Amino acid sequence: MKVVPDTSAVIDGRVSERVADGTYEEATVLVPEAVVGELESQANDGHDPGWDGLSELQQLAEFADEGTISLSYVGRRPSATETRAASEGDVDAIIRDVAEDHDAALLTSDVVQAEVARAKGIAVEYVEPVTRGVVEELPIADYFTEETMSVHLKTGTKPKAKRGTLGEMRYAVIEEEPTSEDRMGEWATAIVNLARGSNDGFVELSEEGMDIVQYRNYRIAVARPPFADGIEITAVRPIAKTDLDDYEFADELRERFLESKRGVLISGSPGAGKSTFAQAVAEFLNDNDYAVKTMEKPRDLQVGPEITQYGALGGDMANTADSLLLVRPDYTIYDEVRKTADFEVFSDMRMAGVGMVGVVHASRAIDALQRLVGRVELGMIPQIVDTVVYIEAGHVHTVYDVDTEVKVPEGLTAEDLARPVIRVRDFETGRADYEIYTFNRQVVTVPIGADGDGGSESGVSRIAKQEIEREIRSVARGHVDVELQGRDTAIVYVEEDDISYVIGKGGGRISDIENRLGIDIDVRTHDERPGDGAGGSGAAGSASGAGAGDAGPMGGDRGAVVQPEITSRHVEIPVEEDVGETVEVRAEDEYLFTATVGRGGEIQVSRGSAIAEELEDAIDRKRTISVVPARG
Repeated sequence: MKVVPDTSAVIDGRVSERVADGTYEEATVLVPEAVVGELESQANDGHDPGWDGLSELQQLAEFADEGTISLSYVGRRPSATETRAASEGDVDAIIRDVAEDHDAALLTSDVVQAEVARAKGIAVEYVEPVTRGVVEELPIADYFTEETMSVHLKTGTKPKAKRGTLGEMRYAVIEEEPTSEDRMGEWATAIVNLARGSNDGFVELSEEGMDIVQYRNYRIAVARPPFADGIEITAVRPIAKTDLDDYEFADELRERFLESKRGVLISGSPGAGKSTFAQAVAEFLNDNDYAVKTMEKPRDLQVGPEITQYGALGGDMANTADSLLLVRPDYTIYDEVRKTADFEVFSDMRMAGVGMVGVVHASRAIDALQRLVGRVELGMIPQIVDTVVYIEAGHVHTVYDVDTEVKVPEGLTAEDLARPVIRVRDFETGRADYEIYTFNRQVVTVPIGADGDGGSESGVSRIAKQEIEREIRSVARGHVDVELQGRDTAIVYVEEDDISYVIGKGGGRISDIENRLGIDIDVRTHDERPGDGAGGSGAAGSASGAGAGDAGPMGGDRGAVVQPEITSRHVEIPVEEDVGETVEVRAEDEYLFTATVGRGGEIQVSRGSAIAEELEDAIDRKRTISVVPARG
């Protein structure tokens, strides 16, 4: 009697079982090398079935040594590509060929393999697959009480849980005896098998060292070495299900959702109740005859059966979005919007006319909106998100309206500084709390004072002061102080040696900064600062002083010649041998600025600054750029 077992029969131990009961006594067992290759691959990936199969092969070797059976390894080993495609039947086909070539019976517990082999005229012995480690109920369910939100277990540590109410959770030990490695291993295997074998569960993610499963209303992460330093199980279960009436501003929010399709960000810290509120919004929209879907990874929102919950199709939410656009939902709940790709998907669906509700981690309401900055065009933000809801301790803490207007930002006065401004207004009072706009080629978020004027040291004034300091520090080598004299006037105090560099040739450099910021800047020395010595009107009152075009401090010494690179955001100057050193950058014999070489062995100058424009001009004119040590 000749038998060829496939991978499933070897993993289930069905060959040794038949040898032990005498069915295969004196049989010739031909193990395909394809089976060995598949088991080895599974074992290398840390999967238990691979190790179970290798143990079975060792048992068969012992039977062969005793003379109970004849054991041979036959056929060819599958290629790496065939092993990776095992789920598509490549390895099974090799095993069937072995059985056919040796005129042997194929032993399998894989029903598809059995049916294909029979169709090809191969003798088949089919046995039911062994169900190993499957339990009827979640083995850690007893750790959950009515107030338990999550249970945290790890090898060698005491079981802990988070218990309480939203916003008042406590993290406490729930069992004094540390869990052993054997116990953790049993629980981990049982949880994954339960999710795979039960109609109430599924495996959301399965990678080497990490499984994430959903079983009923539990979301469970099972981590193992080498991904983690020990077996760890984290199980989370929602402890509250709410509806919109349970929250502040319920009437206003209902009216807002029903008025038109919205772009909403639900924000808050971890555990604040964001997903619970999102579930309440989803149920409300569904009850009001909107077609509602969810996009989740993993799927754990507690919503009714009418709301279909979608995962990441092919591991990519962009694919899910493409499919949803064909389904044509009125609203989609996106839990959670975290990475740039998530924000891009959220934005694309919103621009396609779908109402979107996104769940975002943020420590303040404004932070949720700022996460869009740089990820989408600034002017598109109000069309993508018009409402921000901030949740704290299970309650609606803040609601913001988001719109845009072409105006002069608060704190500026010159009419020619009018620009598109995103206004972030308090939903309850209608008062603007923040403005977001482009200032000196950078996007800034400016808090607005309660009186709306920005204040002399708040809002735009602080931003202006920071921008002035940044511009002046890019050309000055010594200490810089900035004093704001009003909304559109400032005094800059620098070292006497820096006056000419800050002013620039013919006053061009300081004029450029003034024009860009819309602020008049008076440049003075530190000695002219009130209380620091003699007063005076300052050197900047005239542009006739020595400009940056005069011979620099190093005279004719050109130093090391470098080749700057212009990127989308910076002009980068490689100076690999002077990391941490302060150097002067020059265009031939003309001093440009002083800088410290960063850890990466380069100097970065932000494009749009006065010095970057001067540097780019020198590069365009093919002037030799050099770096010399800064004078002491």
